[in-house]
Amino acid sequence: MTVAVSRLANGLRVATDRMEGVESATVGVWVGAGTRNEPAHVNGVAHLLEHMAFKGTERRSARAIAEEIEAVGGHLNAYTSRESTAYYAKVLAGDLGLAIDILADILQGSVFEPEELERERTVILQEIGQAADTPDDIIFDLFQESAFPDQALGRPILGSSGTIGRIARGEVKDYMRSRYGASSMVLAAAGAVEHRQVVELAERAFGALPTAADLSFEAARYRGGERREERDLEQVHLVLGFAGVEHRSRDVYAASVLSTLLGGGMSSRLFQEVREKRGLVYSIYTFASSYLDGGLFGLYAGTGEKEVAEMLPLVCEEIVKVRRGAPEDELRRARAQVGANLLMARESTGARAEQLAHQLLVYGRPLPVPEILAEIEAVDGGRLAEVAGILTSSPPTMAAIGPVAQVEPLERIRARLAAGAP
Repeated sequence: MTVAVSRLANGLRVATDRMEGVESATVGVWVGAGTRNEPAHVNGVAHLLEHMAFKGTERRSARAIAEEIEAVGGHLNAYTSRESTAYYAKVLAGDLGLAIDILADILQGSVFEPEELERERTVILQEIGQAADTPDDIIFDLFQESAFPDQALGRPILGSSGTIGRIARGEVKDYMRSRYGASSMVLAAAGAVEHRQVVELAERAFGALPTAADLSFEAARYRGGERREERDLEQVHLVLGFAGVEHRSRDVYAASVLSTLLGGGMSSRLFQEVREKRGLVYSIYTFASSYLDGGLFGLYAGTGEKEVAEMLPLVCEEIVKVRRGAPEDELRRARAQVGANLLMARESTGARAEQLAHQLLVYGRPLPVPEILAEIEAVDGGRLAEVAGILTSSPPTMAAIGPVAQVEPLERIRARLAAGAP
Protein backbone atom coordinates (compact mmCIF):
# COMPACT_ATOMS: atom_id res chain seq x y z
CA MET A 1 0.00 0.00 0.00
CA THR A 2 1.37 3.43 -0.93
CA VAL A 3 -0.44 5.25 1.88
CA ALA A 4 1.19 6.30 5.18
CA VAL A 5 -0.40 8.18 8.09
CA SER A 6 1.20 9.90 11.09
CA ARG A 7 -0.20 12.06 13.86
CA LEU A 8 1.60 15.12 15.23
CA ALA A 9 1.70 15.82 18.97
CA ASN A 10 -1.10 18.37 18.62
CA GLY A 11 -3.39 15.85 16.91
CA LEU A 12 -2.97 16.90 13.28
CA ARG A 13 -3.09 13.85 11.01
CA VAL A 14 -0.55 13.84 8.18
CA ALA A 15 -1.24 11.41 5.34
CA THR A 16 0.59 10.74 2.11
CA ASP A 17 -0.04 8.63 -0.97
CA ARG A 18 3.09 8.17 -3.06
CA MET A 19 2.58 7.81 -6.82
CA GLU A 20 5.36 6.56 -9.06
CA GLY A 21 6.03 8.16 -12.43
CA VAL A 22 4.70 11.65 -11.66
CA GLU A 23 6.61 14.89 -11.21
CA SER A 24 4.02 16.85 -9.25
CA ALA A 25 2.18 16.68 -5.96
CA THR A 26 -1.10 17.90 -4.54
CA VAL A 27 -1.02 18.88 -0.89
CA GLY A 28 -3.86 20.31 1.12
CA VAL A 29 -5.50 20.75 4.48
CA TRP A 30 -9.00 19.41 4.90
CA VAL A 31 -10.97 20.73 7.87
CA GLY A 32 -13.85 18.67 9.23
CA ALA A 33 -16.17 21.65 9.51
CA GLY A 34 -18.45 23.24 6.95
CA THR A 35 -21.85 24.81 6.50
CA ARG A 36 -23.66 22.53 8.93
CA ASN A 37 -21.31 23.64 11.72
CA GLU A 38 -22.56 27.24 11.43
CA PRO A 39 -25.12 28.92 13.68
CA ALA A 40 -28.11 30.09 11.63
CA HIS A 41 -27.38 33.80 12.07
CA VAL A 42 -23.97 33.44 10.38
CA ASN A 43 -24.97 31.06 7.59
CA GLY A 44 -22.26 31.35 4.95
CA VAL A 45 -19.41 32.13 7.35
CA ALA A 46 -17.50 28.92 6.49
CA HIS A 47 -17.48 29.88 2.81
CA LEU A 48 -16.67 33.52 3.60
CA LEU A 49 -13.72 32.35 5.71
CA GLU A 50 -12.50 30.18 2.83
CA HIS A 51 -12.42 33.32 0.64
CA MET A 52 -10.80 35.48 3.30
CA ALA A 53 -7.95 33.04 3.95
CA PHE A 54 -6.39 34.12 0.64
CA LYS A 55 -6.72 37.86 1.33
CA GLY A 56 -3.55 38.49 3.29
CA THR A 57 -1.61 37.27 6.31
CA GLU A 58 0.88 38.77 8.73
CA ARG A 59 3.67 37.67 6.35
CA ARG A 60 2.09 37.95 2.90
CA SER A 61 -0.31 40.22 1.07
CA ALA A 62 -3.07 38.70 -1.07
CA ARG A 63 -0.99 39.48 -4.14
CA ALA A 64 2.13 37.91 -2.66
CA ILE A 65 0.25 34.68 -1.94
CA ALA A 66 -0.81 34.43 -5.58
CA GLU A 67 2.58 35.48 -6.97
CA GLU A 68 4.66 33.09 -4.84
CA ILE A 69 2.73 29.98 -5.81
CA GLU A 70 2.44 30.96 -9.47
CA ALA A 71 6.14 31.86 -9.65
CA VAL A 72 6.86 28.12 -9.40
CA GLY A 73 4.05 27.18 -11.81
CA GLY A 74 1.74 25.96 -9.07
CA HIS A 75 -1.78 26.94 -8.13
CA LEU A 76 -3.88 27.28 -4.99
CA ASN A 77 -7.56 26.61 -4.59
CA ALA A 78 -10.20 25.89 -1.96
CA TYR A 79 -13.80 24.83 -1.54
CA THR A 80 -16.46 24.63 1.14
CA SER A 81 -18.96 21.80 1.49
CA ARG A 82 -21.63 21.08 4.06
CA GLU A 83 -19.28 19.04 6.25
CA SER A 84 -15.75 20.14 5.36
CA THR A 85 -13.58 22.91 3.99
CA ALA A 86 -10.46 22.31 1.90
CA TYR A 87 -7.41 24.39 1.02
CA TYR A 88 -4.96 22.80 -1.41
CA ALA A 89 -2.12 23.43 -3.80
CA LYS A 90 -0.67 21.59 -6.78
CA VAL A 91 3.05 22.06 -7.38
CA LEU A 92 6.11 20.32 -8.75
CA ALA A 93 7.67 17.95 -6.24
CA GLY A 94 10.54 20.30 -5.40
CA ASP A 95 8.15 23.06 -4.34
CA LEU A 96 6.21 21.04 -1.77
CA GLY A 97 7.80 22.95 1.10
CA LEU A 98 6.63 26.27 -0.31
CA ALA A 99 3.09 24.97 -0.77
CA ILE A 100 2.87 23.71 2.82
CA ASP A 101 4.33 26.97 4.14
CA ILE A 102 1.71 29.02 2.27
CA LEU A 103 -1.11 26.76 3.44
CA ALA A 104 0.09 27.06 7.03
CA ASP A 105 0.34 30.82 6.68
CA ILE A 106 -3.18 31.36 5.38
CA LEU A 107 -4.66 29.00 7.97
CA GLN A 108 -2.81 30.47 10.95
CA GLY A 109 -1.77 33.99 10.03
CA SER A 110 -4.71 35.51 8.15
CA VAL A 111 -5.42 39.05 9.33
CA PHE A 112 -8.93 39.59 7.87
CA GLU A 113 -8.39 43.24 7.00
CA PRO A 114 -11.70 45.13 7.23
CA GLU A 115 -11.30 46.55 3.72
CA GLU A 116 -10.65 43.09 2.28
CA LEU A 117 -13.65 41.70 4.15
CA GLU A 118 -15.96 44.30 2.65
CA ARG A 119 -14.58 43.64 -0.82
CA GLU A 120 -14.99 39.89 -0.46
CA ARG A 121 -18.45 40.31 0.99
CA THR A 122 -19.41 42.05 -2.25
CA VAL A 123 -17.82 39.28 -4.31
CA ILE A 124 -19.84 36.61 -2.48
CA LEU A 125 -23.05 38.61 -2.85
CA GLN A 126 -22.37 38.56 -6.60
CA GLU A 127 -21.74 34.81 -6.37
CA ILE A 128 -25.09 34.36 -4.64
CA GLY A 129 -26.75 36.42 -7.35
CA GLN A 130 -25.09 34.40 -10.09
CA ALA A 131 -26.25 31.13 -8.49
CA ALA A 132 -29.80 32.47 -8.24
CA ASP A 133 -29.69 33.25 -11.97
CA THR A 134 -28.56 29.69 -12.78
CA PRO A 135 -31.59 27.42 -12.38
CA ASP A 136 -29.74 24.11 -12.75
CA ASP A 137 -27.52 25.28 -9.88
CA ILE A 138 -29.95 26.89 -7.43
CA ILE A 139 -32.44 24.02 -7.82
CA PHE A 140 -30.20 21.86 -5.63
CA ASP A 141 -30.25 24.44 -2.83
CA LEU A 142 -34.05 24.49 -2.97
CA PHE A 143 -34.09 20.70 -2.90
CA GLN A 144 -31.70 20.58 0.07
CA GLU A 145 -33.78 23.12 1.99
CA SER A 146 -36.97 21.16 1.32
CA ALA A 147 -35.38 17.88 2.42
CA PHE A 148 -33.92 19.33 5.63
CA PRO A 149 -36.08 22.37 6.47
CA ASP A 150 -35.22 24.75 9.30
CA GLN A 151 -31.89 23.11 10.10
CA ALA A 152 -28.21 23.60 9.33
CA LEU A 153 -27.97 20.80 6.77
CA GLY A 154 -30.67 22.48 4.69
CA ARG A 155 -29.08 25.92 4.54
CA PRO A 156 -27.09 27.06 1.47
CA ILE A 157 -23.29 26.87 1.48
CA LEU A 158 -23.02 30.42 0.13
CA GLY A 159 -25.36 31.79 2.79
CA SER A 160 -27.97 34.40 1.97
CA SER A 161 -27.62 38.04 1.03
CA GLY A 162 -28.99 38.87 4.48
CA THR A 163 -26.54 36.80 6.51
CA ILE A 164 -23.50 37.63 4.37
CA GLY A 165 -24.31 41.31 4.69
CA ARG A 166 -24.34 41.05 8.49
CA ILE A 167 -21.41 38.77 9.33
CA ALA A 168 -18.85 40.75 11.32
CA ARG A 169 -15.07 40.39 11.19
CA GLY A 170 -15.06 39.06 14.75
CA GLU A 171 -17.53 36.33 13.83
CA VAL A 172 -15.28 35.13 11.01
CA LYS A 173 -12.31 34.99 13.38
CA ASP A 174 -14.36 33.25 16.07
CA TYR A 175 -15.51 30.58 13.63
CA MET A 176 -11.94 29.92 12.54
CA ARG A 177 -10.61 29.89 16.11
CA SER A 178 -13.22 27.43 17.33
CA ARG A 179 -13.43 25.07 14.32
CA TYR A 180 -9.89 25.04 12.93
CA GLY A 181 -8.10 23.05 15.62
CA ALA A 182 -5.47 20.43 14.78
CA SER A 183 -7.76 17.60 15.88
CA SER A 184 -10.28 18.55 13.18
CA MET A 185 -7.73 18.74 10.34
CA VAL A 186 -5.98 16.38 7.95
CA LEU A 187 -2.95 17.40 5.91
CA ALA A 188 -2.91 15.09 2.90
CA ALA A 189 -0.44 14.91 0.02
CA ALA A 190 -0.36 12.67 -3.04
CA GLY A 191 2.02 12.33 -5.96
CA ALA A 192 5.82 12.64 -5.89
CA VAL A 193 6.02 12.78 -2.10
CA GLU A 194 8.05 11.16 0.67
CA HIS A 195 6.12 10.61 3.89
CA ARG A 196 8.94 11.50 6.26
CA GLN A 197 9.60 14.78 4.45
CA VAL A 198 5.91 15.76 4.50
CA VAL A 199 5.67 14.98 8.23
CA GLU A 200 8.75 17.12 8.94
CA LEU A 201 7.38 20.00 6.88
CA ALA A 202 3.99 19.69 8.59
CA GLU A 203 5.56 19.65 12.04
CA ARG A 204 7.51 22.80 11.25
CA ALA A 205 4.50 24.59 9.75
CA PHE A 206 1.60 23.36 11.91
CA GLY A 207 3.23 22.12 15.11
CA ALA A 208 2.07 25.14 17.12
CA LEU A 209 -1.57 24.89 15.98
CA PRO A 210 -3.88 24.40 19.00
CA THR A 211 -5.44 20.95 19.30
CA ALA A 212 -9.01 21.71 20.35
CA ALA A 213 -11.80 22.05 17.81
CA ASP A 214 -15.57 22.38 18.16
CA LEU A 215 -17.14 20.08 15.56
CA SER A 216 -20.62 20.07 17.06
CA PHE A 217 -23.54 20.16 14.64
CA GLU A 218 -27.28 19.82 14.59
CA ALA A 219 -28.43 16.26 13.88
CA ALA A 220 -29.89 15.66 10.42
CA ARG A 221 -33.69 15.30 10.36
CA TYR A 222 -34.86 14.42 6.88
CA ARG A 223 -38.47 15.53 6.40
CA GLY A 224 -39.16 15.82 2.69
CA GLY A 225 -41.49 18.29 1.05
CA GLU A 226 -42.09 20.36 -2.04
CA ARG A 227 -40.78 23.66 -3.39
CA ARG A 228 -41.96 25.21 -6.65
CA GLU A 229 -40.82 28.45 -8.17
CA GLU A 230 -42.53 29.79 -11.26
CA ARG A 231 -40.03 31.45 -13.62
CA ASP A 232 -40.09 32.53 -17.23
CA LEU A 233 -37.67 29.87 -18.50
CA GLU A 234 -37.52 27.59 -21.51
CA GLN A 235 -37.20 24.49 -19.33
CA VAL A 236 -38.46 23.06 -16.09
CA HIS A 237 -35.52 22.18 -13.82
CA LEU A 238 -36.60 19.48 -11.40
CA VAL A 239 -35.01 17.45 -8.62
CA LEU A 240 -36.89 14.53 -7.07
CA GLY A 241 -35.35 12.59 -4.22
CA PHE A 242 -35.51 10.68 -0.97
CA ALA A 243 -33.61 10.13 2.27
CA GLY A 244 -30.21 8.60 1.56
CA VAL A 245 -27.60 6.75 3.60
CA GLU A 246 -24.84 8.02 5.85
CA HIS A 247 -21.15 7.67 5.04
CA ARG A 248 -20.45 4.88 7.49
CA SER A 249 -23.32 2.68 6.35
CA ARG A 250 -22.38 -0.32 4.24
CA ASP A 251 -25.42 0.58 2.12
CA VAL A 252 -23.42 3.50 0.70
CA TYR A 253 -21.94 1.12 -1.90
CA ALA A 254 -25.32 -0.27 -2.90
CA ALA A 255 -26.66 3.29 -3.18
CA SER A 256 -23.79 4.18 -5.52
CA VAL A 257 -24.44 1.14 -7.73
CA LEU A 258 -28.17 1.90 -7.70
CA SER A 259 -27.56 5.51 -8.72
CA THR A 260 -25.35 4.39 -11.59
CA LEU A 261 -27.81 1.76 -12.79
CA LEU A 262 -30.81 4.09 -12.61
CA GLY A 263 -29.30 7.28 -14.01
CA GLY A 264 -25.50 7.21 -14.07
CA GLY A 265 -24.68 7.11 -17.76
CA MET A 266 -25.91 6.73 -21.31
CA SER A 267 -26.80 3.07 -20.75
CA SER A 268 -28.74 3.79 -17.54
CA ARG A 269 -32.46 3.11 -17.31
CA LEU A 270 -33.57 6.73 -17.06
CA PHE A 271 -31.32 7.93 -19.88
CA GLN A 272 -32.52 5.17 -22.17
CA GLU A 273 -36.22 5.30 -21.30
CA VAL A 274 -36.70 9.04 -20.82
CA ARG A 275 -34.24 10.57 -23.26
CA GLU A 276 -33.31 8.02 -25.91
CA LYS A 277 -36.66 6.31 -26.45
CA ARG A 278 -38.97 9.28 -25.89
CA GLY A 279 -36.85 12.43 -26.21
CA LEU A 280 -38.44 14.01 -23.15
CA VAL A 281 -35.29 15.57 -21.67
CA TYR A 282 -31.94 16.93 -22.63
CA SER A 283 -30.36 16.08 -19.28
CA ILE A 284 -31.30 13.49 -16.66
CA TYR A 285 -29.10 11.88 -14.03
CA THR A 286 -29.18 10.49 -10.51
CA PHE A 287 -27.01 11.18 -7.46
CA ALA A 288 -26.29 9.69 -4.04
CA SER A 289 -24.99 12.12 -1.41
CA SER A 290 -23.91 10.97 2.04
CA TYR A 291 -23.33 12.86 5.27
CA LEU A 292 -22.06 11.83 8.69
CA ASP A 293 -25.58 11.05 9.89
CA GLY A 294 -27.79 10.88 6.82
CA GLY A 295 -27.91 11.44 3.09
CA LEU A 296 -29.91 12.09 -0.04
CA PHE A 297 -30.71 9.99 -3.08
CA GLY A 298 -32.30 11.67 -6.06
CA LEU A 299 -32.44 12.63 -9.69
CA TYR A 300 -32.21 15.83 -11.71
CA ALA A 301 -34.00 16.45 -14.99
CA GLY A 302 -34.23 19.41 -17.33
CA THR A 303 -37.30 19.18 -19.57
CA GLY A 304 -39.88 21.20 -21.44
CA GLU A 305 -43.10 22.60 -20.01
CA LYS A 306 -45.25 20.06 -21.90
CA GLU A 307 -42.86 17.12 -21.61
CA VAL A 308 -42.71 17.23 -17.80
CA ALA A 309 -46.26 15.88 -17.53
CA GLU A 310 -45.21 12.71 -19.38
CA MET A 311 -41.77 12.49 -17.82
CA LEU A 312 -42.70 12.30 -14.13
CA PRO A 313 -44.99 9.24 -14.37
CA LEU A 314 -42.28 7.50 -16.42
CA VAL A 315 -39.64 8.32 -13.81
CA CYS A 316 -41.88 6.93 -11.07
CA GLU A 317 -42.40 3.79 -13.12
CA GLU A 318 -38.66 3.23 -13.46
CA ILE A 319 -38.15 3.77 -9.73
CA VAL A 320 -40.83 1.19 -8.99
CA LYS A 321 -39.22 -1.28 -11.41
CA VAL A 322 -35.76 -0.99 -9.88
CA ARG A 323 -37.20 -1.86 -6.46
CA ARG A 324 -37.87 -5.32 -7.90
CA GLY A 325 -34.21 -5.82 -8.80
CA ALA A 326 -32.19 -5.84 -12.00
CA PRO A 327 -30.82 -8.41 -14.46
CA GLU A 328 -27.28 -9.57 -13.77
CA ASP A 329 -25.86 -8.01 -16.96
CA GLU A 330 -27.25 -4.60 -15.96
CA LEU A 331 -25.89 -4.98 -12.44
CA ARG A 332 -22.51 -6.05 -13.77
CA ARG A 333 -22.34 -2.97 -15.98
CA ALA A 334 -23.24 -0.64 -13.10
CA ARG A 335 -20.69 -2.23 -10.77
CA ALA A 336 -18.04 -1.92 -13.48
CA GLN A 337 -18.79 1.79 -13.91
CA VAL A 338 -18.53 2.50 -10.18
CA GLY A 339 -15.30 0.53 -9.85
CA ALA A 340 -13.73 2.02 -12.97
CA ASN A 341 -14.55 5.57 -11.84
CA LEU A 342 -12.77 4.87 -8.55
CA LEU A 343 -9.69 3.47 -10.27
CA MET A 344 -9.47 6.12 -12.99
CA ALA A 345 -9.70 8.91 -10.41
CA ARG A 346 -6.59 7.48 -8.79
CA GLU A 347 -4.54 8.69 -11.75
CA SER A 348 -4.98 12.24 -10.40
CA THR A 349 -2.84 13.53 -7.54
CA GLY A 350 -5.66 15.85 -6.51
CA ALA A 351 -8.28 13.10 -6.40
CA ARG A 352 -6.03 10.83 -4.36
CA ALA A 353 -5.17 13.51 -1.80
CA GLU A 354 -8.83 14.45 -1.46
CA GLN A 355 -9.97 10.83 -1.14
CA LEU A 356 -7.35 10.14 1.53
CA ALA A 357 -8.32 13.20 3.57
CA HIS A 358 -12.03 12.42 3.26
CA GLN A 359 -11.52 8.85 4.48
CA LEU A 360 -9.56 10.00 7.52
CA LEU A 361 -12.15 12.63 8.43
CA VAL A 362 -15.09 10.24 8.02
CA TYR A 363 -13.77 6.77 8.84
CA GLY A 364 -10.65 7.58 10.83
CA ARG A 365 -8.52 5.39 8.55
CA PRO A 366 -7.57 5.03 4.88
CA LEU A 367 -9.77 2.54 3.05
CA PRO A 368 -7.72 0.15 0.88
CA VAL A 369 -8.88 0.11 -2.73
CA PRO A 370 -9.37 -3.69 -2.75
CA GLU A 371 -11.70 -3.33 0.24
CA ILE A 372 -13.85 -0.77 -1.58
CA LEU A 373 -13.90 -2.81 -4.79
CA ALA A 374 -14.97 -5.88 -2.83
CA GLU A 375 -17.88 -3.97 -1.31
CA ILE A 376 -18.96 -2.80 -4.77
CA GLU A 377 -18.77 -6.33 -6.19
CA ALA A 378 -20.84 -7.63 -3.27
CA VAL A 379 -23.88 -5.62 -4.40
CA ASP A 380 -26.07 -8.31 -5.94
CA GLY A 381 -29.64 -8.16 -7.20
CA GLY A 382 -31.20 -8.86 -3.83
CA ARG A 383 -29.15 -6.19 -2.08
CA LEU A 384 -29.87 -3.64 -4.79
CA ALA A 385 -33.62 -4.26 -4.60
CA GLU A 386 -33.57 -4.08 -0.80
CA VAL A 387 -31.69 -0.77 -0.69
CA ALA A 388 -33.81 0.69 -3.52
CA GLY A 389 -36.93 -0.18 -1.53
CA ILE A 390 -35.56 1.38 1.64
CA LEU A 391 -34.44 4.60 -0.05
CA THR A 392 -37.51 5.26 -2.18
CA SER A 393 -40.01 4.41 0.55
CA SER A 394 -39.08 7.54 2.50
CA PRO A 395 -41.22 10.67 2.03
CA PRO A 396 -40.21 12.20 -1.31
CA THR A 397 -38.75 15.66 -1.77
CA MET A 398 -39.27 17.69 -4.94
CA ALA A 399 -38.02 21.06 -6.10
CA ALA A 400 -38.95 22.62 -9.44
CA ILE A 401 -38.07 25.92 -11.15
CA GLY A 402 -39.46 27.26 -14.41
CA PRO A 403 -42.87 26.85 -16.05
CA VAL A 404 -44.09 24.47 -13.37
CA ALA A 405 -47.85 24.37 -14.03
CA GLN A 406 -47.68 20.86 -15.52
CA VAL A 407 -45.53 19.41 -12.72
CA GLU A 408 -47.59 16.90 -10.77
CA PRO A 409 -48.27 17.61 -7.10
CA LEU A 410 -45.96 15.81 -4.72
CA GLU A 411 -48.87 13.84 -3.28
CA ARG A 412 -49.61 12.42 -6.72
CA ILE A 413 -45.99 11.35 -7.10
CA ARG A 414 -46.06 9.80 -3.65
CA ALA A 415 -49.19 7.84 -4.62
CA ARG A 416 -47.54 6.57 -7.83
CA LEU A 417 -44.54 5.31 -5.88
CA ALA A 418 -46.70 3.75 -3.14
CA ALA A 419 -48.90 1.97 -5.71
CA GLY A 420 -45.89 0.10 -7.01
CA ALA A 421 -44.47 -0.79 -3.60
CA PRO A 422 -44.03 -4.51 -2.97
